[in-house]
Amino acid sequence: MPLPRPSPPRVLAEDLRIFWRTRPRSHWIAALLAGAMTTAIVLAFYVDSQSIPDTREQVIFIDSWPANRTDAEIRTKQQADLNERNRAEAEHRRQLQRLDQNLNRLGI
Repeated sequence: MPLPRPSPPRVLAEDLRIFWRTRPRSHWIAALLAGAMTTAIVLAFYVDSQSIPDTREQVIFIDSWPANRTDAEIRTKQQADLNERNRAEAEHRRQLQRLDQNLNRLGI
């Protein structure tokens, strides 16, 4: 079964003109709103994509240890790191408690 011949653009334009002439005003308004919302969404995505800054290289520093360090030195360093971490956690906990007290005072 052969396919029908494609119509020229002039016929398409005439069909669309006849179709839209028979539509009430509310259909025109709905079509304009749909087009405007679609355009706004695409434009919002475009603007948002332009606001992403270029990522910079991140430098990560690591400790270099001598191969002949003793177990006591390792334990001392681990204990110092643990003490520093516990101190930071305690400070963070204190800040959260102060925030909680302020929110309770406001009734939140």
